[in-house]
Amino acid sequence: MSGDIETFKKRIQELENELSQYKEQRNVRQKIASMSAEVVDSNPYSRLMALQRMGIVKNYEDIRSKSVAIVGVGGVGSVTAEMLTRCGIGKLILFDYDKVELANMNRLFFQPHQSGQSKVEAAKGTLQNINPDVEIETYNYNITSVENYDNFIKILQTGSLTNGPVDLVLSCVDNFEARMTINSACNELNQIWFESGVSENAVSGHIQFLIPGETACFACAPPLVVAENIDEKTLKREGVCAASLPTTMGIVAGFLVQNTLKYLLNFGTVSHYLGYNALLDFFPTMNLKPNVNCDDLSCRERQKEFALKPKPVVEAVVEEETGDLHEDNEWGISLVDETQPTEEDKSTYSEGVRAAYTLPVDSSPSTDTDIPKTDLSLEELMAQMKSI
Repeated sequence: MSGDIETFKKRIQELENELSQYKEQRNVRQKIASMSAEVVDSNPYSRLMALQRMGIVKNYEDIRSKSVAIVGVGGVGSVTAEMLTRCGIGKLILFDYDKVELANMNRLFFQPHQSGQSKVEAAKGTLQNINPDVEIETYNYNITSVENYDNFIKILQTGSLTNGPVDLVLSCVDNFEARMTINSACNELNQIWFESGVSENAVSGHIQFLIPGETACFACAPPLVVAENIDEKTLKREGVCAASLPTTMGIVAGFLVQNTLKYLLNFGTVSHYLGYNALLDFFPTMNLKPNVNCDDLSCRERQKEFALKPKPVVEAVVEEETGDLHEDNEWGISLVDETQPTEEDKSTYSEGVRAAYTLPVDSSPSTDTDIPKTDLSLEELMAQMKSI
């Protein structure tokens, strides 16, 4: 009987501990949810809120109402999820069918003790410890299968915090089939999304912003892997991982999240396409127009809808001709800039780069004088000076 009482007391203590932990987490959620627009040093997100005070973002707290779906929680997707969690995103929906392997430890985010867990569940545990106020949903299945595609579509339509469409879809997958599935779903739903990727040799990557009907979809310009008829299954073998660098993965994830924030919070200019070549530190950008003959029927329908939308009217600014200030210039007077360019000014810099300061030009008179050369010794020269 006494043993039952001790067990009962122990169970009561455990429940009290769990209740205490729950209350502590609830208090943290309430504090974060009630954040004011003022920067408070004790607030863990105060430095993010400072963006609003500095005039970069109109209302940073809007991030708390945003929902983002991330498809693929690998080298890029997991770091993307972590960045958005630290930024205080309202809700994340994670899709991935893979498990954490020891081969993934050369990347960021995942830890050795998570080996064997599904990537989405391992990610959820880590992200909730970082910021328990972010709502996280996970789906551990392959979106390219027929039975899962309809469910994937439904979640994108109803997955927001208000049970409506998600605000943005981020593609962080590593194969063409999954990209085409996301492309088809987003074209069908008229859903704006970002595509991202890192090359097989791990030294280049890119992000691409896709607006159905307005920009090229992923099917408008097929990648080289399709043109060469390479079977993707031969690119990934059991226990063998394509080359990867945490640096390249982190850089691409940073580009992706930075542009995600610009789109969600409406500041700056969202890059339509931004590439990265690590060997040359080259960052190409471009705008991709949709292909009117795209194989994707939904893409062609979105193009027609976009063509019917009224376009904003841009009024041309006409400069008034003022003519010469002095039409009568009897004496032929003209103003000339007499400032001479310095050597620093003459140097060629890349666009957008300038010197922090220019070196002053030494205007003191030269101390050099023309001294005739002679073969006489110092003693002979001194003797000549004495005789003058």
